[in-house]
This record gives sequence, C-alpha cells and structure tokens, in this order.
Amino acid sequence: MTEASATPAVKEIVRRELPTPYPASDADLSLIQRIIPHRYPFLLIDKVRTIVPQTSALGIKNVTFNEPHFQGHFPNAPIMPGVMIIEAMAQTAAVLVGITLDLVDKEPLVYFMNIDGCKFRRKVVPGDVLELDVTVRRGGAGRVWKFYGIGRVDGEMAAEAEFTAMIDLPKR
Repeated sequence: MTEASATPAVKEIVRRELPTPYPASDADLSLIQRIIPHRYPFLLIDKVRTIVPQTSALGIKNVTFNEPHFQGHFPNAPIMPGVMIIEAMAQTAAVLVGITLDLVDKEPLVYFMNIDGCKFRRKVVPGDVLELDVTVRRGGAGRVWKFYGIGRVDGEMAAEAEFTAMIDLPKR
C-alpha cells in the first residue's frame, strides 16, 4: 500500500507513534512511585522486573504479616484477599505502560474498566513471594489497554485474570 492509496484512518494509524520508552527494564520502589500514585497501604508491588515495553512485565509482591488487610482477612488464618492480588496485577500493568509511554514523573492515573475470567487457584499467605506476570493483549499509543495477568507463588498459579484499564494524564 502506498501513502497515496491509504485511507485517512490508515494514515492516522501510521502517523501515531509511541514515545521512546523510558530506559529501564526493571523498576525498584522509587521508580514505581514515580510512575503510579499508589502509596502505603495500597501500593501492592515491591518491584517490577523484566519489563519489555508494550509487551510484558513481572511484578514482585513480598507478602508480609503486617499488611493491614490481614487483621480482618482472616485473623487466625491470614489470606491475601483475591481483589488485592488482581490490584497488584493492575499496578504491575500500570508500571509497564508507564515505562512504555515514558510517563515517569507525569502523574498518570489508571482506572479499571473491566475484569474478566478472574480465577483463584491457591491461597496467598504471609511469607509468600507473589510473582505477577502481566502481558499486553491490546494497547499502544491509545489510552485503553487490555492485559492478561497470572499471579504465581513458587511457580504455582494463585490467580489469573484478563483486565482492561484506561490511562489518564492530569491536565497541566
């Protein structure tokens, strides 16, 4: 297809380019906090490794007994709530998008739009290291992204979900 024969819609897609990704393949806590607005007690990831812009990332959550949700879920048998596992997947995805679109220090907000196929396979308890493997299903230069996430402990699947989120940058 030549430039002259392309429809206006195709020309617009060709013109849209992703910014140069932020130069990081890993994100420590400091970089995570420069990308997403979450803070204690709702910052649920400790680091993100093996970030491949626009493709995938691996979030790490060190599950500890002193987290506030364990006081009531459940006092004599602490289990990380499933919704918190899915939120940790979403935070990993937000860091992946932040690196992909170079949103470091730009204060993006990320909103869930949809969660599908959410399944829980094993308990996540204090002392576990939860690995959050997130893969992009759809995304790019736009605001809406779709992901597939798997949470694992010791290589065993703890949870999985497909989710959609919207990225929003504050007006400056």
